[in-house]
Amino acid sequence: MLRKLLSLCWCISSAAFAVTYELPPEDSSIVGRTEYHIVKQGENLSDIAKQYDVGFLSLMAANKGVDPFVPQVDYVLTIPSRIILPNVARKGIVINLAELRLYYFEPDKNQVHIFPVGIGRIGRDTPEMETKISQKRPNPTWTPPMSIRKEYLAKGIELPQVVPAGPENPLGEFAMRLAYGAGDYLIHGTNKDFGIGMRVSSGCIRMDPKDIKWLFAQVPLGESVKVIDEPVKVALEPDRSVFLEAHEPLTRSDGSKKDLKIPTELRWWLDEFELPDTKARAVILAQNGVPTEIAPSEMLEQ
Repeated sequence: MLRKLLSLCWCISSAAFAVTYELPPEDSSIVGRTEYHIVKQGENLSDIAKQYDVGFLSLMAANKGVDPFVPQVDYVLTIPSRIILPNVARKGIVINLAELRLYYFEPDKNQVHIFPVGIGRIGRDTPEMETKISQKRPNPTWTPPMSIRKEYLAKGIELPQVVPAGPENPLGEFAMRLAYGAGDYLIHGTNKDFGIGMRVSSGCIRMDPKDIKWLFAQVPLGESVKVIDEPVKVALEPDRSVFLEAHEPLTRSDGSKKDLKIPTELRWWLDEFELPDTKARAVILAQNGVPTEIAPSEMLEQ
């Protein structure tokens, strides 16, 4: 099953698109709206993800138990096109590792652009950081670090000291270096139709070729970059409704994971209105990446 899944992922890079939303008011955190799709004969999840411009793995998480290759005809799929924005300043690039999403905020245009991304695999964890874009390189060369060369050599593959720009370069056509540590981490494209929305890189942020091409042209040198790992997000909306969104937490190289628990601000809110935490706990257990209303505003007016 895993081999079939990886094979399918190889063929669906076109399902990875950025989606642009108008930024909500400062006291609101939700963008987009949930859509639904009735499965037709001959469709698979990769076709449907492409149609709605959502990541393939996000679609799978929102519809757990559905066969990605042969979904049941007439089954109603949930399209994860409604998103709670991370609780960070709305500026520059924000990457939430737990979501496998990159946000590019343009407050001057009152817009946010959302992309699916690939991140570091276990053993090559992408670190949380607060940094900036220190270098932009079209048609980059790749100098594999010694650690990666040793890793490949153990598999019987000898990497060259420098891989020139071109179709064999795993960085693709565009790369942006992060000013973190020794500058080893990049936001870059890929020469493979594989790995977007998955943990497969050596620590860098991997983007679909058309997405990095667009982002590269928009992002100025020195743009801020914040990398977080927040599997649980909460939205306290102006109409007093409250939503919760939970993703499967990442397993780190040391075996640790972020705790999946009710956020402190939501716990305070539940206690203030003397509401049970049953629904919140159910959302956290589901980990389907879909914002779920914990209590409608009408409940608070009773």
